[in-house]
Formats: sequence, structure tokens, C-alpha cells
Amino acid sequence: MPFDGFPGPFILQYVITYGVAITMGIFLFHYIYREYDVRILNVHLTIANISIYGALCFFGLFLLPYYFTGSLDTARVCFTVPISLICLYFLWAFYGRISKPKNPNKFVLRRNKLSLLSVICMILLPMLTLIGDYQWLTFTIVNTSFYAITAIEIDRYLYFLEHKKKMNALLNYYKAERNKEIAPKFFTRGLTGREIEMAMSVLDGRSYKEIGDEYFIAEKTASKHASNIFKKMRVKNRTEFMERFGKKKL
Repeated sequence: MPFDGFPGPFILQYVITYGVAITMGIFLFHYIYREYDVRILNVHLTIANISIYGALCFFGLFLLPYYFTGSLDTARVCFTVPISLICLYFLWAFYGRISKPKNPNKFVLRRNKLSLLSVICMILLPMLTLIGDYQWLTFTIVNTSFYAITAIEIDRYLYFLEHKKKMNALLNYYKAERNKEIAPKFFTRGLTGREIEMAMSVLDGRSYKEIGDEYFIAEKTASKHASNIFKKMRVKNRTEFMERFGKKKL
């Protein structure tokens, strides 16, 4: 890049390329935040917030410097250096989140390693961009990052299959509700992967503190997940949930 014969202004190629890279980065950072409840400067990393921050950074740190200087190298440095520092801070916060496991299972340990690999790969992207446009290398790094996320989701599915018996009562009830002529809206959405994990931990009798420690999330976050599960499964509280779906029902 740049490519000869590309229609439109020269800078448009970089707007498209960087826009794609920022979009992938937004997806990854939101995925990790959702999985691990990571906080950056106590800011809630909703997908909307990350998108706004990313767009403002690109406009203010890349397009404006290029507009005033006419230098692509200057614009690249102004954009990638602050972004690299932010990414390194995110890596530090994320590693601090997962570096002190408290009785995690093998599934969680595998997910931590794959998540760390994914984050490191995406953090290398702005650093490599600062060096130059080595697309073969940046494409490899980005692909590795998303392969790691794919591996996490495959491993999660296999983990659910391995513990399918534990979930029989939940799944049978859920299937029965889906077959009703008029189903509540939350049944059309279903339990999320994280909520299924939380449900399995609740059925094992773990406290919210223990669940939070196991999955590297705050105790109140684990409690919030549990509340969503109880609402979707039409039970009032944890006691009723255990009575309806506990081990005696399996």
C-alpha cells in the first residue's frame, strides 16, 4: 500500500485499511472486556464507547495531522504511538486480571492462554504499523488473534458437551419453553455462553465469590449474570433455581 490505480483520493486507501483494523480491534477489546470484566481507567468498555473512542482517535490523531502536515509518516506516528501506549496499558490490566488464578479449572486456564495470545497479537498491530506497511506480517498477526478467539469458542462448546449431563434439566426446560406457542422474548434470545457457564457453576453449589474468582470477574458481575439466568429460567432466586434444576433433577 498504496496501490496504483486505486479510485479516489490517496488517503482513502488508509482510511479504509485503518478503519477495518480499528473495527477488528473494537471487536476484540469488547470480547475480552465482556469475558473478563477488564476496566481501563474505570471506563465501561461498551461497544458504543469503544467505537466512539476509536473514531475520535483516528480523526484527531491521524486525519488531522495528515491534513495539516501532508506527511503520511507524521500522521502514522501521531496515531500509532498513543494507540500503542493505550494497548500496552490494556495488556497490563488484562494480564493483572488473569495472573493470579484462584482454583480455576482447565477450561479457564486454556481460555486465559488463548485470550492472552489474542490480545498480544492485536497489540502488536499498531506497533508494526509504526514500522511500516508490512501487510504479510500484519495479516498474519491479525489472523492469529482471531484464530485464538475461534479456538476459545470451540473449546467452550466442547466444554458444554463434556458437561451436558449437568445441564439436562436446564436444557429440557428450555426446549419445552421454546415449543410453546407463545414464548417470552427472553427465550427467543436464549442463554449466552457466559450465562451457561455461570449456571453450571451455580448448580455446582459455588458462591458468587468463588464463581468470580474462577472466571476472573467481580463478585457483583457473577451475581448479575446469575440474576439474568434466574429471570430467563423463570425462577425468583437461587434457592428456587437449585430446587428446579439441581442435581436431584439430573
